[in-house]
Amino acid sequence: MAYADKRYEQLADQLQTLIRDQVYPVGSRLPGVRKLGEQHGVSVATAVSACRELEQRGVLEARPRSGFFVCPPPARRDAPSLPSAGRRPRPVTGQERVLRMVQAVNDPSMVNLGAAVADPDFQPVAQMERAFRTVLREQRRRCVGYEFPPGAPELRAGLARRLAALRCPVSPEEILITNSCQESVAIALRMLTKPGDTVAIESPTYYGLLQVIESLGLNALEIPTDPIRGLSLEALSLALERWPVAACVVVPNFSNPLGTCMPDERKQALLRLLGEYDVPLVEDDIYGDLPLNGPRPLPIKAWDRDGRVFYCASCSKTLSAGMRVGWLAPGLDLERAQYLQFINTVSVATPSQLALAHFLDHGHYDRYLRRVRDQHARAVARMTDRVTGLFPAETRVSRPAGGFVLWLELPGRVNTTELAERALDAGVSFAPGPLFSASGKFDHCLRLNCAVRWDNRVERALARLAALL
Repeated sequence: MAYADKRYEQLADQLQTLIRDQVYPVGSRLPGVRKLGEQHGVSVATAVSACRELEQRGVLEARPRSGFFVCPPPARRDAPSLPSAGRRPRPVTGQERVLRMVQAVNDPSMVNLGAAVADPDFQPVAQMERAFRTVLREQRRRCVGYEFPPGAPELRAGLARRLAALRCPVSPEEILITNSCQESVAIALRMLTKPGDTVAIESPTYYGLLQVIESLGLNALEIPTDPIRGLSLEALSLALERWPVAACVVVPNFSNPLGTCMPDERKQALLRLLGEYDVPLVEDDIYGDLPLNGPRPLPIKAWDRDGRVFYCASCSKTLSAGMRVGWLAPGLDLERAQYLQFINTVSVATPSQLALAHFLDHGHYDRYLRRVRDQHARAVARMTDRVTGLFPAETRVSRPAGGFVLWLELPGRVNTTELAERALDAGVSFAPGPLFSASGKFDHCLRLNCAVRWDNRVERALARLAALL
């Protein structure tokens, strides 16, 4: 028995050496335990024990039905600090810089680490092509016409089935198809607010939301967000006592840019707190289908019993950003939501709606999600590993539970807005921290897109970015 114990410890040491020497790089999957046993001349039980030992050491991570994966090294991976609360509601400023950053996505000479757009390698391009070919062949006359609000019935039925699986009893008649999750959020806020109203938001938050708030003439009240637990309910409670908040916008599942997933008990507590002050909630669940590990978390809509939650999502971060299909399940007044969508963009492209419905109906979506979640986990681990090795030692790096972006808090007096301009000139784009704040906070922070095709260009881009620091 002592010899067996020694064998698994020896194998664990050998594997750890191979990992340190990059034979198995960060984010990669180890061979199966049966294969490991054959390679090292040990039993399957010994191989399993060795992998469990490395899991205890923090070197490997076990993923259900997937195997063992190499974890990033723990050094210099402190989570970003909790931001301070906003003192008062304020107009959004400084969002004109966003356009130049997102335009870098279409520049082939630029390495895009800025906009949260997944490389086509992460998307089911071939399967979506077949879905489009099918609907264009079988429903060609329908595809050349408008699919007016609320949208294609078969797509709304498919989305209602998915929401039912998430404990959200929403009928197809209660779903509106939109051109994006951002349009869904904009419609919800137009239904709930008027110019000059105050909207409570996470801090940091997605810059697209700030642009919507700015375009509607609203004021943003920034609520500090913990990198692990999400929106500070304590700070929100104080804000609700002090300010007349018209609506609250939250990304509870894998928030952008922190990647935080609120625990279920805090989601329910948030809903109760908003109920006490009769404040509606706009829930952005665009990243909900992309956990890096474990099951898909429930949206807050699952506990909504009085129509308080306006649920928004899309397929832009999963299947295709170019499809431009989102959806909104407004808690109340669907007819008003349909009218606002119609006067804004008339309708959503019919082929995109029908292709997405076909993809969902034939079971392709869940198979794709199982694959892409592993891809994202490896991509985030790899980026974390490179940042840890290249950036200053005191850099704090987020630990996202889902999605595919990293949030970095840099040490010292670094102005990432100025740094972003120099990086663009050097052929690298990233998202500077002030874009994620209504008041321009987080000037020493930045966000990186991890869902990129990893090659020497990306390696050199990160090295250039580190050198600019």
